[in-house]
Amino acid sequence: MNAQTAQCKCTEDRRKFSEIANLVDLYRDTEGSLIQILHAAQEMYGYLPMELQEIIAGALGKPLSEVTGVVSFYSFFSTKPRGKHTIRVCLGTACYVRGGKKIIEGLQDKLNLEIGETSEDGRFTFEVARCIGACGLAPAMMIDGKVYKQVTPQKLDAILNAYTD
Repeated sequence: MNAQTAQCKCTEDRRKFSEIANLVDLYRDTEGSLIQILHAAQEMYGYLPMELQEIIAGALGKPLSEVTGVVSFYSFFSTKPRGKHTIRVCLGTACYVRGGKKIIEGLQDKLNLEIGETSEDGRFTFEVARCIGACGLAPAMMIDGKVYKQVTPQKLDAILNAYTD
């Protein structure tokens, strides 16, 4: 990374941290606002690194352990950089019985990823969900909130090719 790239990233981080500080100020006196703040911070930053958790804890006057406890408890929050697109394969009962495990195996082969990992190119983060509420469409998976129904390993290439950006 050259000095210009490092400066650009540093400036971008400062801008994001400033936006998060403004968000904390907005919700500071709202009871139970920590999850809202963490959610918005993750939307802005992409994930919740320890440095960001420390900033939020300090700004709210909360112990860091409380913030990290919330982040580690809820599976929605991530402490590692995530891919541009998030793939979630449903493993609820209907999806599991109708072939959800084969979808997972097919994605693992095609993307060379294990569950919970992000591709080296930063394109995909691969996760499973207990249920996405699409039981009648089983087996189902989601990419960035878009639900794909009756997925088979043979359909995976066509689905993934739509996310070439």
